[in-house]
Amino acid sequence: MKKLFYLLILLLSLSNQAQTTGLFSKNPIINLENFDKQRVYFGYFLGFNTYDFKVDYLNTPSKDIAVTSTTGFNVGVVADLRLQEYINLRFEPGLYYAQRNLTYSGFTRQIDAEREIRSTFIDFPLLLKFSSKRVGNVRPYLVGGISATLNLASNSKSVDDNYQQKFRLKPWTQNYELGFGVDLYLEYFKFSPSIRGVFGLNDELIRDNNPDSPWTGNIAAMKSRGVFVNFTFH
Repeated sequence: MKKLFYLLILLLSLSNQAQTTGLFSKNPIINLENFDKQRVYFGYFLGFNTYDFKVDYLNTPSKDIAVTSTTGFNVGVVADLRLQEYINLRFEPGLYYAQRNLTYSGFTRQIDAEREIRSTFIDFPLLLKFSSKRVGNVRPYLVGGISATLNLASNSKSVDDNYQQKFRLKPWTQNYELGFGVDLYLEYFKFSPSIRGVFGLNDELIRDNNPDSPWTGNIAAMKSRGVFVNFTFH
């Protein structure tokens, strides 16, 4: 609720700023007219995320593993390189806090049936941004690229496994990312809300020492998927 409250305050303040500067009026005052002509510029972003897992099985299970997502928090910086009028190369390293809860069937004890996976990711995405023609103070865009992600809470070095309530993941993953957003040129800065999906390319799971483990024995691959909602300020 606190996150939604802060988001509402942010949107209301930006809406007031937009009305003041005539952002969506028929003939707006052009803000930051030469901003996009810069060869390089920087910024930062704040936002929210939700992560889950795509689970592939070796054999058809009697019941799938239930994955429950929660809302996490994002923060990071942006470096933007102008390649030409409509294409930019972006590097957006960020810190992402996320949590996923797994529920297994077939266990009598809750401590065995549930796994709470808290993750602290450092994401290193290299993205291409494809912008449309600017109309007044608004410019939509598409963005896509690849990324490498380091999970600081992977438990990869732990000798314990699920038999000791330790769920282990590989520390590094590779992903592709796709999304869209809009640049809004305000009086003193450029504001860019965006939505982006991240899709893991490699299996992240570290199996338990017992190959017949009820937690990992039937899993062929477990890959992260996520949705980012970022608010970027330049």
